[in-house]
Amino acid sequence: MFAVIKKELKTYFYSPVGYVFIGLFLIMFSIFFYIDVFQYSSTNFEYIFYSGATILTFITPILTMRSIAEERKNGTEQLLLTSPLSITKVVIGKFIAATIIVIITELCTFLYFGILCFFGKPHITTALVTLFGFLLLAISYISFGILASSITENQIIAGVVTIGFFILTWFLPQFSDIFTNFSLINMFSKFPSGQIDIADTVTYITFTILCLLLTVIVMQRRKSVR
Repeated sequence: MFAVIKKELKTYFYSPVGYVFIGLFLIMFSIFFYIDVFQYSSTNFEYIFYSGATILTFITPILTMRSIAEERKNGTEQLLLTSPLSITKVVIGKFIAATIIVIITELCTFLYFGILCFFGKPHITTALVTLFGFLLLAISYISFGILASSITENQIIAGVVTIGFFILTWFLPQFSDIFTNFSLINMFSKFPSGQIDIADTVTYITFTILCLLLTVIVMQRRKSVR
């Protein structure tokens, strides 16, 4: 599994993919940071992550759309399916590598926290809870993105399906309150208030595990067909 993680990380950093993801996020985050701090005189670091969650919705496919779809397109998927590593370890390895990129991005946001410390006294505990919630949202997005990538060899289709699903879950609560608990981004809204909701945390983790399991099943069935 570590070999898969190493390979994926090299792919992210030996190509523009990792830099584009981190760069786009930080550029957009900087814009919202400027608006909140300098135009609205806010020193609440956690509130900026409401906008950060929106950014994540649209740029997660940069990390995930090529993860398996590219393997199929290039014909290297067969090597993965027949390698000594189990398919489960391959999928988890790809998932962990993408998660590491998100963690690096989160660590970069501490620069903004340092700037806020110059202007005021942001609450470190609330900021950490917010980062924890943001990571939960990110791993949920990544797991679904990998699942979408596993069902097609076209990266663009995988990316469109991923973003479409995120937007759908985003707007479903507007049609009925029944869907409130199915909106990944809405569940994140409690974390910036410094509250770790156990039910939402379990939902995020369960959703992540389910998507990874479905990815393994999809690849396992394709292996059996071959």
